[in-house]
Amino acid sequence: MRVYILSRDPKLYSTKRLVQAGEQRGWEVRVIDYLKCSIEIMKGELKINYLGEELPRPDAIIPRIGASRTFYGTAMVRHFEMMDVFTVTGSLAIKRSRDKLRSLQILSKNSIDMPKTVFASNESSAKDVIELSGGAPLVLKILEGTQGVGVVLVESEKAAKSVLDAFYGMDVNLLVQEFIEEANGADIRVLVVGGEIVGAMKRQGAEGDFRSNLHQGGTAVAHTLSRKEKATALAAAKAMGLGVCGVDMIPSNRGPLVMEVNSSPGLEGIETSTKLDIAGKIMDFIERNVKDPHPKTKKRKIKKDNIGA
Repeated sequence: MRVYILSRDPKLYSTKRLVQAGEQRGWEVRVIDYLKCSIEIMKGELKINYLGEELPRPDAIIPRIGASRTFYGTAMVRHFEMMDVFTVTGSLAIKRSRDKLRSLQILSKNSIDMPKTVFASNESSAKDVIELSGGAPLVLKILEGTQGVGVVLVESEKAAKSVLDAFYGMDVNLLVQEFIEEANGADIRVLVVGGEIVGAMKRQGAEGDFRSNLHQGGTAVAHTLSRKEKATALAAAKAMGLGVCGVDMIPSNRGPLVMEVNSSPGLEGIETSTKLDIAGKIMDFIERNVKDPHPKTKKRKIKKDNIGA
């Protein structure tokens, strides 16, 4: 089995664990910096080059695409897809997951509960947006933010109006969400692989911080999911079309609310807190979907039914 991990940093915990899990199976595993890839597109023929040389066709890829490189990274993933290479997360699903607004629209369409959210342009009245959101306290999220960066809690309507006016004045796209006070700065991260839950942890924000992100100083412990939490996480992963993902939910008085579905979830926090081999589960997923691995180095012809994939 030949597997490429599309990652910019081979020293990252998640990348190293995936390499280790593949090599333990005797597979050929290679870390590929996708920004150093180039593609060739000709009549009926697709090629991908890396550091000036044509890459042999792998059996599978594991995309670890950074949020700031989504366009280029998903272009590379799509090229592998059209070469009939199995990917644990598809290019279209990655793009959907990176668009916070689009993600919430998809989740809503599939009847998955979430905090009430309002999106409006800078031509809208801040007062009207606050009223539509249910009033303060409110959480404001910059659409392009990641890992808890660009998330602000405003505790009064006066403060909310000031912050909204400031951001709208800079033409920043914002989501305005209801604040779930009863969560007490905690959320639940569920790892879903191939339609199965393989691990879950409860993250608690640092003292005085409502954000639970580990990158912002939060802590994590293993979590036993309720039946409702399991069903919600699986439904969210299915709605987003992601083979591997982290579903972030916040506990509330009306049940678990989905905050985000992450297409490139980190493995360190959940493996450390649960003591589970999540990287191995991802390799099991690949093994189930690549039944007859025979890597080919010859040029691949484009199949008609792949055009426009």
